[in-house]
Amino acid sequence: MRHGVKGRKLGRTASHRAATLNGLATSLLQHKKIKTTLAKAKELRTFVEPLITKAKKDSVHTRRLIAEKVNDRKVVSELFSEIVAKIGERPGGYTRIVKLGQRKGDAAQMAIIELVDYSGIVKPKASKKKAEEVKPAETQEVKAEEKKEKKEKTAKKAAAPKPKKEKSPKEKITKEKVTKTTKTPQKKGS
Repeated sequence: MRHGVKGRKLGRTASHRAATLNGLATSLLQHKKIKTTLAKAKELRTFVEPLITKAKKDSVHTRRLIAEKVNDRKVVSELFSEIVAKIGERPGGYTRIVKLGQRKGDAAQMAIIELVDYSGIVKPKASKKKAEEVKPAETQEVKAEEKKEKKEKTAKKAAAPKPKKEKSPKEKITKEKVTKTTKTPQKKGS
């Protein structure tokens, strides 16, 4: 029976598990949204939410307690100044887990864990197509010209016949010796 057995081991030793959760917590508080496995996300939720609750009471003691778990000083100061101010009087439930499906390589269940109050603020990365549209037309023309020049150079190299190397007299002699010294195998007992 599993009475009172709490938490997930995540296939790690206790120290490795603690380091993993510290790193995940730091990343979540820094980026406001991270992608990880479902098991890690569920375990991270039980790790981060008490930290945020402690941060509501701003004192030297709570800062030191949280600094033990969060690996980055800037993230700790951001937690006390920005994140707690944004959360306000929310009574728990600071994170949201969204299931994504299975990972291709090992079929592990993937999920996104995010801070609830920051769900709309996180900026998505600009796609490459949009970044190219923003560039002025002149730079695109210059790149097109460079591509044409490269194609012309490769076409010239392919069209030019390669000169054949003449073998040195030493190589000729060694080949002749090899052909003279080889004998045809004879049958035994004849």
